[in-house]
Amino acid sequence: MTETTLDKSHAAMQAAPENDALRLRFYEDLCDADVYVLLDAEPEGDSVKPTVVEMEGAPFALIFDTEDRLSDFTGRVAPYAGLPGRALVQMMAGQGCGLALNLRVASSAMLIPADGVDWLATTLDHAPEQTQARLVAITPPKSLPEAVLDALDRKLSKTAGLAETAYLVAAEYEDGGKGHVLGFVGADDSAHGALAHAAGEALTFSGIDAGTMDVVFVGADEEMARRLERVGLRFDLPKIQRVTPDVPMAPGADPNKPPKLR
Repeated sequence: MTETTLDKSHAAMQAAPENDALRLRFYEDLCDADVYVLLDAEPEGDSVKPTVVEMEGAPFALIFDTEDRLSDFTGRVAPYAGLPGRALVQMMAGQGCGLALNLRVASSAMLIPADGVDWLATTLDHAPEQTQARLVAITPPKSLPEAVLDALDRKLSKTAGLAETAYLVAAEYEDGGKGHVLGFVGADDSAHGALAHAAGEALTFSGIDAGTMDVVFVGADEEMARRLERVGLRFDLPKIQRVTPDVPMAPGADPNKPPKLR
């Protein structure tokens, strides 16, 4: 069977259990992956009931990172819901239930206890503040670890269509404060929240305290966009690939409408 992204990041984490960066990278990959949740019954509207097993004295929902692995586990046709990992984590947070990943079907099999699910949901809620302070000077970014730049590049590569470009700069504010700013150019108002969360996740999952980083949004025709282009480290966001589905979306397939537990 083909090795998945989660297999690779899980193996790296297991090989160096003291390395927090590798552990965070695994959880980042889990949140970014599409996962498949085994259900007790077919979904009712947007409500789902995950299959829960008792292991080590605690309940765990059964999840898999491919449909084939779910089928290998059940050995039969079974109801399931596919949804983004982050939507699953947010759905399960506070339920007192852990996640059993790829149980008995892959090298990445592991148990994530309920408190781990809650921690991950809290981590996903973190985002930089959208600053209202006045910038008085911007310069090329300074002294940021390579891990942070890699995390930003990786995360922003998954924000297709939300903005035209992004620029990272060092900034000085009117009140004397200093820090870093990630400026998004050409983003619709509706995309601001998702882009801010993507930036926050990149910092969190890099495993490094990179200091202060704010987020600003500017129009492509504004003078600030030209200033960012002159001095900033540029990140090109991919263009969106529009595909018209031939069949109705399964519960959880739309990250903006996660399924509800029942």
